[in-house]
Amino acid sequence: MSTEQSTTAVATGDGAPPPTRQRVRESHARGWSGHGAGFLAKLAIMALVNALGVLALWSAYLNGSWVIFGVLLALLVVADWVYFSKRPVPLKYLLPGLAFLVVFQLFTIGYTGYVALTNYGTGHNGSQQQAVDALLSQNEKKVPDSATYPLTIVEQDGELGFAIVEDGTAMVGTADDPLSEAGDATITDGRVTGVPGWEVVPKNDVLSDPALADEVLALRVPISDDAADGSIRTGDATIGSVYRSVLEYDGSAGTLTNTDTGVVYHATDEGQFVADDGTALPVGWRVFVGFENFTKAFTDDTYSGPLLRITVWTFVFAFFSVFVSFFVGLLLALVYNDPRVRGRKVLRTLFILPYAFPAFLSALLWKGMLSANPDYGIVNKLFFFGARIEWLDDPTLAKVSLILVNLWLSYPYWFLVCTGALQSLPDDVQEAARIDGAGVWRKFRSITMPLLLVSTAPLLIASFAFNFNNFTLIYMLTGGGPRFTDTSATLGHTDILISMVYQISGVAGGRADYGLAAALSIVIFVIIGVISALMFRRTRQLEEVS
Repeated sequence: MSTEQSTTAVATGDGAPPPTRQRVRESHARGWSGHGAGFLAKLAIMALVNALGVLALWSAYLNGSWVIFGVLLALLVVADWVYFSKRPVPLKYLLPGLAFLVVFQLFTIGYTGYVALTNYGTGHNGSQQQAVDALLSQNEKKVPDSATYPLTIVEQDGELGFAIVEDGTAMVGTADDPLSEAGDATITDGRVTGVPGWEVVPKNDVLSDPALADEVLALRVPISDDAADGSIRTGDATIGSVYRSVLEYDGSAGTLTNTDTGVVYHATDEGQFVADDGTALPVGWRVFVGFENFTKAFTDDTYSGPLLRITVWTFVFAFFSVFVSFFVGLLLALVYNDPRVRGRKVLRTLFILPYAFPAFLSALLWKGMLSANPDYGIVNKLFFFGARIEWLDDPTLAKVSLILVNLWLSYPYWFLVCTGALQSLPDDVQEAARIDGAGVWRKFRSITMPLLLVSTAPLLIASFAFNFNNFTLIYMLTGGGPRFTDTSATLGHTDILISMVYQISGVAGGRADYGLAAALSIVIFVIIGVISALMFRRTRQLEEVS
């Protein structure tokens, strides 16, 4: 058929219709185009995501963290469904952000709220069974007339262990792993002389190294998974003996009985074993206490007094840190924005130099310069004729020092912000005011300042929130000191709420109360949220000016 004939046939409708291309609806997961590089990359990324997810699930399973296990499992299933299904195309872009939101924001907030409702802290770190095991191990004594075992010190990956011979069988264990049979061990003259995978520590090494000797003497290797079976300990690194606890646990009755004294300790709702005379064993467990931590800060004599003073000082510190720095920066910006000032670029560069130094290094530098020691405190030496002024040891002077140092750190920021805001103000408005006869002060009060606040008010609110939690400066310059003398809590006159939370959390040492620290963190969050909301609402009135 010629071309002309074909054209005629199509025009008249004769012959078979031309084939139509039918669009194949295929899943993105099975889509292979070109060399398939995108498809392979997708599979590789999802394989990595699933591998990490399974690893995290296994870790949560081993630790019995079932809530975390459920959340991770749900996220992993959703991720596989989203990226191996064709329909939820928008979720392919939204899921990473939503996952980060859940893991790093919602989970953190939820866990903080959970901790705030418990007695989690020193002495209440785990479950009731963990507390029982700890009490049993802490109250172990050598069993009278117990069997002794030839003992060999072994080491694996830096962890020490014991190897003993019981009934001709070699047994190896560590502080975390109870004794278990080591069938391939070498036994010579009734003593273990070699264990595959372990390194035998010679006795002379133990005797010549006091630190190693202390570690060996403190080592306790459980006989079995049941803490009531006791453990193997040694007093000379050559012979092991059986130690068992003087406490007996009755799970059905929820009691621990001291077999030496006969005193019975009952499990209480407060998460502790308490005897009838009120004596409590030192290790407890984590229980739900409701809002007790929120009221504890206001009712406990240890914290109620310091909390009020610290709260007031936190507001004072944040307020003066922001507004003093702002007005100093604004004043300098007004002066050095005047075109009549010569060398403005050089002077502006010099003014922002403090902003270039890391804040924590500057705080340490100022700590040395403000020292009352005449050998280090150059402030006293240069400006006060060598007088011994206790800048950081006097409660009032320490607070003044904090505000002044923070002024030195912060004014360059406000100098930059205000300089930029001034240069963006419309000249025609100010020119009109000048023609109407307005003076310098009148133009500043009625035009410059309101327009300036439109752009700087949100930054002022953000700066207030930052200084409300300015932990770095407090920690580096004064460490919260000088200490309060009317409380046993490790708190001081220059502590702010966030540094108080740090001290209570026990990170710096001492007794930890994570529940109270979490409750105070929530209180701080609420305070910052309320203040920010009110301030932002006020800034809307400024927008009418523009």
